Amino acid sequence: MDERSVEQRVADLERVTAIKTLKYRYWRACDGKDPDAFRACFVASGASVDFGPLGRFDDADRLTDVFRRIALQEVDGEHVILDMHHGFHPDIVLHGDTEATGTWTLQFRQVDLLKRTETVSAGEYDDAYRFEDGEWRMARCHFTTRWSITRPLTEDTVVVQ
Repeated sequence: MDERSVEQRVADLERVTAIKTLKYRYWRACDGKDPDAFRACFVASGASVDFGPLGRFDDADRLTDVFRRIALQEVDGEHVILDMHHGFHPDIVLHGDTEATGTWTLQFRQVDLLKRTETVSAGEYDDAYRFEDGEWRMARCHFTTRWSITRPLTEDTVVVQ
């Protein structure tokens, strides 16, 4: 039986909910092409980020620069990279009041209008979270792709933005 008080258990639930909200805000920033909101999801300095082929970073500022370069790229006023992140199956473990770890499953879809391809992939996040400046932020964000498929867009494919 859990010997913690109801207040302690409710506080833990609130922490877990706040961490889930952080991750959802991160994915919305990715898909919404919002580099400032994207950067705000990470600790102020020293974030450990590993996105495999996309790169490994020891600070979220460098990652945000890559995000700006890829996500904000336009041709004739239209974005050329379109992303969709669907994350689920969170498993959040609290390590006190200000530290936590978590794993998530991601379903990812990307349309690249320059290469005329669509990529669908699935993978897993291994995260660490820290309560910093009154908010939960990611201190570690490592992603491992489980599988991926890339296929060409046909000539009759219509993409509307």
